[in-house]
Amino acid sequence: MTDTPPDRLSNDPRSPFYDETVLERGIGIRFNGVERTNVEEYCISEGWVRLPVGKSLDRRGNPMTMKAKGKVEAWYREEQAE
Repeated sequence: MTDTPPDRLSNDPRSPFYDETVLERGIGIRFNGVERTNVEEYCISEGWVRLPVGKSLDRRGNPMTMKAKGKVEAWYREEQAE
């Protein structure tokens, strides 16, 4: 694997941008200088993230999301030493 995360990644298995191996490795996201842990999808080149809106769900049981634009940085999380 490379040390640069993909330009676009999604947590939704139905998305064409879903990659289970990358998600298992662990991705960290910093949006506008703040580290976020609740990002559903991101795109570095276009500068946006999808964030859940409270606890509301759509009719299929998926979290309602909103797209926020800004500076997006992604990195692989460090492996924890045992």
